[in-house]
Amino acid sequence: MNPNLINQLNSHLGANGLPYPIPIHPNLVHFTLGLFIIAIGFDFVGVFFPLEKPIFKLLAIQATRSSFFDVGWYNMLASAIITLFTVAAGFYEIMLAEPIPGVKSAWGLQGMETMLWHGVGGVFLLGLIIGMTVWRGFQRYLWRNDEARQVQWSYLLIGVFILFLMFLHGTLGAQLAAEFGVHNTATGLLKLGKQTNFLLQ
Repeated sequence: MNPNLINQLNSHLGANGLPYPIPIHPNLVHFTLGLFIIAIGFDFVGVFFPLEKPIFKLLAIQATRSSFFDVGWYNMLASAIITLFTVAAGFYEIMLAEPIPGVKSAWGLQGMETMLWHGVGGVFLLGLIIGMTVWRGFQRYLWRNDEARQVQWSYLLIGVFILFLMFLHGTLGAQLAAEFGVHNTATGLLKLGKQTNFLLQ
């Protein structure tokens, strides 16, 4: 690539190393996490509904088992859709990332290694989430549409395992921002020799 083009791009980047004031990827990540957690959580509530029904009745909460499964399905579908944008934004922002050199994370990885693992892990998680969504759709509309319990135990257990993978993956992302200063506005301002409250004035 032409070095002049790179220099032109760099002249338009803010203190966070991006051409916009707030990183998009970390915000979309929280949508992905929240939607996936809600999807698996409500499916668990639907599975254990016969045990919880007296509690709902005592609290005068009108709830049906199918409603919990509806929430599980639509949140899983939304999670798959938003994760496409999450990964796309992540790859765009990782191309502009400049991790602090000579630093090792709490896991003993350097900046470039952390970015590679985070990028590959993001694509892997995207595949898992899409696979879970397809699996959930088959359960809802074909395999278990006549059954009171709409999801299989294997689906729920794999969902919990994916949540654990998300925790590990999210830790890598947090290390990129906190330990390597990637797209961290405060770190960028300190590099420029400016006060961290510079943008607030």
